[in-house]
Amino acid sequence: MATKSRREFLKRSAACAATASAWTTLGAAETESKPLDMVIVRANGGQGGPIEDNEAVDKYARSMTQEAIKALGGMGRFVNKGDTVWIKPNIAWDRSPEQAANTNPALVAMLVELCLAAGAKKVKVGDNTCNEARKTYPRSGIEAAAKAAGAEMVYIDESRFKDYDVGGERVRKWPVYPEIVESDLVINCPIVKDHSLTKLTACMKNYMGVVGGKRGLWHQNMGTCLTDITKFMKPRLCVLDATRILTAHGPTGGSLADVKRLDTVAAGTDIVALDAFAAELRGVAPADIESIVAGQAAGLGTVDYRNLALKEMDVA
Repeated sequence: MATKSRREFLKRSAACAATASAWTTLGAAETESKPLDMVIVRANGGQGGPIEDNEAVDKYARSMTQEAIKALGGMGRFVNKGDTVWIKPNIAWDRSPEQAANTNPALVAMLVELCLAAGAKKVKVGDNTCNEARKTYPRSGIEAAAKAAGAEMVYIDESRFKDYDVGGERVRKWPVYPEIVESDLVINCPIVKDHSLTKLTACMKNYMGVVGGKRGLWHQNMGTCLTDITKFMKPRLCVLDATRILTAHGPTGGSLADVKRLDTVAAGTDIVALDAFAAELRGVAPADIESIVAGQAAGLGTVDYRNLALKEMDVA
């Protein structure tokens, strides 16, 4: 990362922080009257527990997701009656849930249920995977959970990608999956992970799963490319899965020694803020993540999530 970019990022962050006390000094009634930008929910303080206890992790994933969306104003804030919704988790890798390479399946299922309850006509779930989707969809647990909740699992057909005018600084014209673009709402719900190239994969990085073509070409200018596709996608709702996080050897993982259970879910409308929170969970400075720096510079959001209309809560 260029030194100048990092300096500009820090200056802008400091400017935001100058008013960081605004929300903490509001009266309770005034705070509750304003729509929240971001919600962080932890189970039992985010203390975690056994990595392989899928029953407990899934239970908390469901309750935390439900409470996060409720606190944001309910799924009706984002879904209109008759909408078609695309839920975009990480399903890229041939890994089981406890290996923390893909989004928690119970979190995805809860989002499906909430969308349908809010009046969505159809909910689709899919990802342009790295490993073979016929393996990743079932092994991740997402296919079974999403279908049971009432969603349609979509296997991406490479022949159906369509070139769109993304209009970005680096990504000008690029193949994007039309079913995703044409959906009334796309819910971006990644898992928090280490990444060997970018140090972090979270919300902005998750949009690589909506595009086709030679995605490897983005690696030389990843921060700018992710900013370009994020601007094109116009994120409205992101849900961050930190029930378990992958702390090393990402994005594929494989060893439970690299997994940490945090029993945390965050949701909101500011994609940069959520990625900044994800970076902190990973123990990485947001200023060291190129996409966060580029995203904030492009006006996609703020790194200083504590300066937003933020609510933190705990569930048992």
